[in-house]
Amino acid sequence: MTEYKILFTGPMGAGKTTAIGAVSETPPVITDVANTDPGHGKPRTTVGLDFGQLTLATGDRVRLFGTPGQVRFDFLWQILVRNALGLIVLCDNSRPDPLADLRVYLEGFAAELKELPCVIGVGRLPGHPAPGLEDYADELARHDLVLPVLDVDVRRRADVTLLIDTLLAQIEASLYGE
Repeated sequence: MTEYKILFTGPMGAGKTTAIGAVSETPPVITDVANTDPGHGKPRTTVGLDFGQLTLATGDRVRLFGTPGQVRFDFLWQILVRNALGLIVLCDNSRPDPLADLRVYLEGFAAELKELPCVIGVGRLPGHPAPGLEDYADELARHDLVLPVLDVDVRRRADVTLLIDTLLAQIEASLYGE
């Protein structure tokens, strides 16, 4: 059995904890505490990491880690990304400037994104259609990146599984030089 590590990141409230919980076979480990950020109405927030796992049909295990969303914890981003095979960036389209949020994570993981497969998941798109997926692709292009951008509802297991499957397909393609 092989074990893989995938890292979920994105701004506070984008759904990292929820996404991991939607697919984890075990109750996820979370490090949520009362939110003291007055700019965000969320009652609790992650300050360490989230952790869950799932088993693939091959018997291989995927360990899912989630970062805290606040930039003040960016030192943890660099610790948690070590040995990750891929990165999933979640964005919340209902936030005031989701493309600026995306830039924070593209810049925060700039060195890793030169080598690490990545998928962008955009949540709350149906109720907040702007910016559109094309706008996210344009933002990625400004960073010389071409990455899959998917409309997701992190509460739905199928949507989170699609993010993971898309990431694993990139990893597999990179292994075979495709």
